Amino acid sequence: MSANGRPVKVAILGLGGRGVESYGQWFLRHRDLATVVAVAEPLEHRRETFADRAGVPAGARYAAWPALLDDSERLGLDAVVIALPDRVHVEPAVAAAERGLAILLEKPMATDEGALRDLETRLRGLAPRVAVAHVLRETPFWRSVHGVLGDGLIGEPVTLRMEENIGFWHFAHSYVRGNWRNTAESSPMVLAKTCHDLDIIRWLAGSAPLTVTSVGGLAHFRPENAPEGAPTHCVHGCPAAGTCPFHAPRYYADALADVDGWPVALLGPDVSREGRLAALAEGPYGRCVYRSDNDVVDHQQTVFAFPGGLTATLTTSAFTGANTRTIQITGTRGELSGRMETGELRLQRFSPAETGPPPVGYEVTSGTAGPLGHRVDEWHALPPASESGDHRGHGGGDDALVERFVRAVAGGDFEARVTTTLAASLDSHWMAFAAERSRRGGSVVTLADVRP
Repeated sequence: MSANGRPVKVAILGLGGRGVESYGQWFLRHRDLATVVAVAEPLEHRRETFADRAGVPAGARYAAWPALLDDSERLGLDAVVIALPDRVHVEPAVAAAERGLAILLEKPMATDEGALRDLETRLRGLAPRVAVAHVLRETPFWRSVHGVLGDGLIGEPVTLRMEENIGFWHFAHSYVRGNWRNTAESSPMVLAKTCHDLDIIRWLAGSAPLTVTSVGGLAHFRPENAPEGAPTHCVHGCPAAGTCPFHAPRYYADALADVDGWPVALLGPDVSREGRLAALAEGPYGRCVYRSDNDVVDHQQTVFAFPGGLTATLTTSAFTGANTRTIQITGTRGELSGRMETGELRLQRFSPAETGPPPVGYEVTSGTAGPLGHRVDEWHALPPASESGDHRGHGGGDDALVERFVRAVAGGDFEARVTTTLAASLDSHWMAFAAERSRRGGSVVTLADVRP
């Protein structure tokens, strides 16, 4: 509800998986707080399907975002959600800021160093209200991790190890067949995927790193690894259909038979089994993973050195069974580890004097199981009934971010409510660009040499 007592008026630019599933669904469930009054989407079936559900008038359904923003005053807009393809973020963000609109901007803000510098320069002086979609900060899991560090429960952090386990099926969908498969069309994987992780590392560290070192490459999803006789699309009689982990019909038609949202909705408007198989026969999501035009890395490891001595590592891999993130932080007085998928956290405090209560959570257990009888607390940041979020939600972060954004717009105290502002989110992008420079050049990169 806005300051004048009416729901916040929002336009969504881009009705793909993020625009509809991650953000649009929240607006449909909370019409008392915000109303989608306009949409922009070039694909007619996506545009009309969502607009019908949201009750968007016929005159506020646009094929292109510039026309929508040109009508922003007539539409009475308060805010926009920019969920367009990655390379189409800078121009609409600047245009919306020039019109005084609050912006929920899908990450990445920009896909290369030059575009990010351009965005910073053009927004300077506009005092933009921007919430970047680093949704992990809004999850109970990462807020618990941040709280443990903030309370000094492990002393001074010394090492931080973060793992982004993409999941073999998720990587094949998004980074071999999907929109983020090709650097020239989207961005390097370290930005497109691990921008979330880099933001968390930066948030937990409390400062930007001094140096960045990174290695990795595209090891597996290459033409020379295709099974003998494999066709361009899986459904065209692949001889390895029974053994290939990435056989498209097994995923989209069988494993996800009861799913009609993300990622199945990206196949096309017909989500019946017949419709799915028809889409897989010709479309990008049915391609053989060894015969696509992908070039982004399928594994990467990066090391960051921070002021004060903290070092952090980020490992990301396509070749994991679970789609989750894990964390281990060692400190001078304790150790914290956790698994985002389940919400599990484990805190070991080394001093015998540490007898206070553990952080608030669910299913808390405490004891003295350490080798020297030191205190060990275990708990869940998520309620036991929570789903893992393998297919949507980022552990509750998507919904929480949209709600925070809407309440910030309505309350008139945007900067005080939003944690992922433009200024707060820039470091993670520069960390990604530094990692890519290091990976390609085989050298240690100083962040100050990358960031202007």
